[in-house]
Amino acid sequence: MVGTDITQTHLEQVKSFKYLGSIVNGNNWIEEEIKGRISLRNKAFYANQDLFKSKLLTKNSKLRMYKTLVRPVVTYACETWVLEENIKTKLRVFERKVLRKIYEPTKEKDGTWRIKSNEELNRLTGNKNITNYIKAQRLAWFRHVHRMPDNSMVKKVYEWSPALTRSLGRPKNRWEDDVKSDITRMKITNWKDGIRNRTKWKKLVEKAKTSLKL
Repeated sequence: MVGTDITQTHLEQVKSFKYLGSIVNGNNWIEEEIKGRISLRNKAFYANQDLFKSKLLTKNSKLRMYKTLVRPVVTYACETWVLEENIKTKLRVFERKVLRKIYEPTKEKDGTWRIKSNEELNRLTGNKNITNYIKAQRLAWFRHVHRMPDNSMVKKVYEWSPALTRSLGRPKNRWEDDVKSDITRMKITNWKDGIRNRTKWKKLVEKAKTSLKL
C-alpha cells in the first residue's frame, strides 16, 4: 500500500461542520443544530400538509403522523442534548404551532373562534410534549451508557475528565448534570441500582414522557 504524505496539505479551519446529520462546533452549542432541525421540520410538515389538512383523517391519526414523520426530524440525536431554557422554549413553540393546526381553533358559544391554549394542548396530548419526550430519550441513553463495558469508546469519553483549568464565570451545564437534575425531580433514589433493572428503568422513561415537573 502506498502511503500518503499529508504534511504539505492545508486543512481549512471552520467554526462548525455537519457530521452524520448533526452540526458539530467548538463551543458545544446546540442552538444552531436546533434552528436547522426546526427548518427541516417545516419541510417535513409541508411535504405532508395535504394529509394534515384532510377531513378524512382523525385528529389522533394526524397526531400519530406528527410523532412519526415530523417530530423525529427535530429530535434526531436528542439523547445527547443539554436543554437550556431558550432551547426548550423554541421546541415548545414549534410543537404548539403544529398541534394548533391539527386540533384547529375552538368555537365559543358566541360564535367567535380562538386558538387553543397551551393548557388545552397539554390536556389533549396527555402532557406528552416534545421536551418531556427528549428528557425521556436522554434517560434511556443514560442507562445505556452506564451499562456499557468500561473499555467501550463511548464509556471512555463519558468518564474522561480534561486536564484543563476551568474558565472564570458560571460553568456551562453539562449533559450529565442535566440528566441527573431530571432524575432528582422525578424523585428517583439510588439510580445506580435502578439502571440495573431494565423493566423498572423502562417504566421511569415512560413516566418522564408525561411528567409535568420536568
